[in-house]
Amino acid sequence: MGSNSSRIGDLPKNEYLAKLSGTESVSENDPFWNQLFSFSFPAPTSSTETKLLEEATITVCRSLVENNPRTGNLAALIKVFLSRTKELKLSAECQNHIFIWQTHNALFIICCLLKAFICEMTEEELQVHFTYEEKPPGSYSTDSEDLLEELICCLMELITDIPLLDITYEISVEAVSTMVVFLSCQLFHKEVLRHSISHKYLMQGRCLSYTSRLVKTLLYNFIRQEKPPPPGAHVLPQQSDGGGLLYGLASGVATGLWTVLTLGGVGSKQQTPDLASPLANQSLLLLLALANLTDAPDAPNPYRQAIMSFKNTQDSSPFPSSIPHAFQINFNSLYTALCEQQTSDQATLLLYTLLHQNSNIRTYMLARTDMENLVLPILEILYHVEERNSHHVYMALIILLILTEDDGFNRSIHEVILKNITWYSERVLTEISLGSLLILVVIRTIQYNMTRTRDKYLHTNCLAALANMSAQFRSLHQYAAQRIISLFSLLSKKHNKVLEQATQSLRGSLSSSDVPLPDYAQDLNVIEEVIRMMLEIINSCLTTSLHHNPNLVYALLYKRDLFEQFRTHPSFQDIMQNIDLVITFFSSRLLQAGAELSVERVLEIIKQGVVALPKDRLKKFPELKFKYVEEEQPEEFFIPYVWSLVYNSATGLYWNPQDIQLFTMDSD
Repeated sequence: MGSNSSRIGDLPKNEYLAKLSGTESVSENDPFWNQLFSFSFPAPTSSTETKLLEEATITVCRSLVENNPRTGNLAALIKVFLSRTKELKLSAECQNHIFIWQTHNALFIICCLLKAFICEMTEEELQVHFTYEEKPPGSYSTDSEDLLEELICCLMELITDIPLLDITYEISVEAVSTMVVFLSCQLFHKEVLRHSISHKYLMQGRCLSYTSRLVKTLLYNFIRQEKPPPPGAHVLPQQSDGGGLLYGLASGVATGLWTVLTLGGVGSKQQTPDLASPLANQSLLLLLALANLTDAPDAPNPYRQAIMSFKNTQDSSPFPSSIPHAFQINFNSLYTALCEQQTSDQATLLLYTLLHQNSNIRTYMLARTDMENLVLPILEILYHVEERNSHHVYMALIILLILTEDDGFNRSIHEVILKNITWYSERVLTEISLGSLLILVVIRTIQYNMTRTRDKYLHTNCLAALANMSAQFRSLHQYAAQRIISLFSLLSKKHNKVLEQATQSLRGSLSSSDVPLPDYAQDLNVIEEVIRMMLEIINSCLTTSLHHNPNLVYALLYKRDLFEQFRTHPSFQDIMQNIDLVITFFSSRLLQAGAELSVERVLEIIKQGVVALPKDRLKKFPELKFKYVEEEQPEEFFIPYVWSLVYNSATGLYWNPQDIQLFTMDSD
């Protein structure tokens, strides 16, 4: 970059960067700025490319950090950018490629410098750099404009007001990325930030008025999934001699151009599926970061308020005056985007956030007649649990738990018939209800957890979802019924094993009082809690929908010996009464029918017997209902989670893992 530069290694010696970071102040009216902004190279679109760029410019950034308190060149740069943005909307309407190109470059430089400054200093020190004001000799004025607030408001206006066209796509992405960078100070603190300067700017003052428009725009960016324009679409066509019309015009504005810098080759980067829309990806990350800011001491997070209260565009009812930052959005488009994007952590986290916090969205989704479009991607996340991080699995599971709190959902999923679920590999499922598939996947998750992670929280939420559904089980697929009983069998074996270990340990302790005993009692309590929950789920189905589930009765009878040991167990006696009654009743009828009965004949006897079984003999138990309740101080979980997504997923942003304090990162 510079008249002779063509490699990243030349950047530290670039004359324009040297002047910007040097010891002399540059006036806002200096032609230098046009020269500085007139470079043309593809902005980094991956952390690898950004890392190369940052490593090459680290000396420049550090030099600016050292000299800026005296020169004020950072403030001058921002003022030049701010003055340009006032004409940006008109430039977009007039297709002024050169002006937009240079303004984008100015913002790109600001974003890079802001990130370097945030890595190097505290928020208080950063604020000092942004409040520099050159004073004439003898002036003692203490008034200085806060350029940081000016910049943030400008970025919000740029994101919300500039029309999204081919020529404005890159500057829109850069504006969102710069907002993400502004919030990234959280990465450099071990504790969750609760009273930071960045929070103050975003939650009060001039920025507050942009809240609903910003949240709405970020959601629509996610919904639309706009792909970047093809290479060269945002600039004027080049002439055949290679000089290029763009470069000819730009030369009239800037006396010296930065030559093309290739980061991995112009146009050589292949778009991966999750980065098919950098604008959608960055917008979603920014939205999640804003939604999970901690409340101010005197006011709640306005971005969370906006997310909690927005309504469907088809809803004509007025907003209550008590709801601030309200807006409307097309729920059908949002639902479609959420269904299509569930392969990413951030889309699943958005779905969780909306379901949990926005009752309008939850009501709308539960009323949809195509819930399989949403549920199937969630089930696929759980099915591939080995390939997902634990947070993604938790979010998917909690989404199911929230959905199963609704009886209408629990009924409707058994009415949706699916064909050929190709991703389910344990068994060919040519035809199965959505409800039965949900049961299969949740049980598989429990079994995976029992053998691998052994996470009680995961167990609890899986069982809670099954329990919520149990009274509405309808026409269970024979494989789903088998898996329910197989899970109980696995739990029974585990119970017997722990019980045997506890007995042997107790005998051994009689001969050696010096050896500490393992805590088998606690293990036994946990496994017995899970066993009781499974028995309650089976019992709930038998007492409320026995006539709808002959396959479950068949599976019970086939494995009836499993339940013998629990009939007299004090922890299970009450809940075993109904199960024992059903097993005894149908076993008797099968005995009367003779030996060597076919599967079809057994199912026929079960269906006939259901009618004859006196319902009043089944003991009534309280309905199983579990509601998801967010833990206290949820920000301790969600803020590190969101910033881990930013760290790993942000398009074209890179942070040195050795600098990260919020969570542990591998150095590679």
